[in-house]
Amino acid sequence: MVRSSRGRQRLEMVKIPNDSNLMVTFSKRRSGLFKKASELSTLCGAEVTLIVFSPGKKVFSFGHPSVEKVVEQYLSGSTPPRPSGACQLVEAHRNARICDLSMNLTQLQEELEMEKKRGEELDNLRKASQSQYWWDRPIQELTLAQLEQFKAALLDLKQNLVRQAQRVLLQNSAPQPFFSPNPGTAGILPFDNRNTGFNSNMAVAPFSSNTTMAPFNTNMPGPPFDANMAGAPFDANMTGAPYAYTLGYGNGFF
Repeated sequence: MVRSSRGRQRLEMVKIPNDSNLMVTFSKRRSGLFKKASELSTLCGAEVTLIVFSPGKKVFSFGHPSVEKVVEQYLSGSTPPRPSGACQLVEAHRNARICDLSMNLTQLQEELEMEKKRGEELDNLRKASQSQYWWDRPIQELTLAQLEQFKAALLDLKQNLVRQAQRVLLQNSAPQPFFSPNPGTAGILPFDNRNTGFNSNMAVAPFSSNTTMAPFNTNMPGPPFDANMAGAPFDANMTGAPYAYTLGYGNGFF
């Protein structure tokens, strides 16, 4: 079975080529180194000084009882007097406090470095996006050709918006179909073939006695009589259709 992770495999001691991984590894190893120095000074009462330069040329130091005191003793070659038990206890508490503060400072510096690195990556992504989508850049950074193209695109967008607004206005101002207040006869006209009965709710125009009729012309000649015209023979057995009328609107008034 192939292992998906390195687990506790022994890492090769070579310089890390990736800058981001390099800074993360440095921060973690530096914190561990300072922690070990603090434990050594607390457990054994040793005077320790560590001075570390990061790949970014930043200085980090840790010392017990202090960096200056240990460096001065080292340069002068003198041996400091052995402190009493009470002084050693005070020094131990002070060193523990200094160790905690140093760890907090290291953690904050590590987070700061990571945020700076993340900010640089975001800047690179933004620059790459702006080079591909040039219209997202500020107007002051656009060239004359890009400004002309941007202006044409905005004018085209304006025309499309005007056409869409006019289309919506026409749709909203279209006449509405006729609807009868009676739900049973909604949408049915008086002479519509769909009528099945007399509509008692329909309003009939009032009769006007002042309406003038056209005069009857008694001098109008009738058609000439043709004595030779043969008419259809009379069938005494033929029964005519009974006279009837309907009141339904589907076939007229009468």
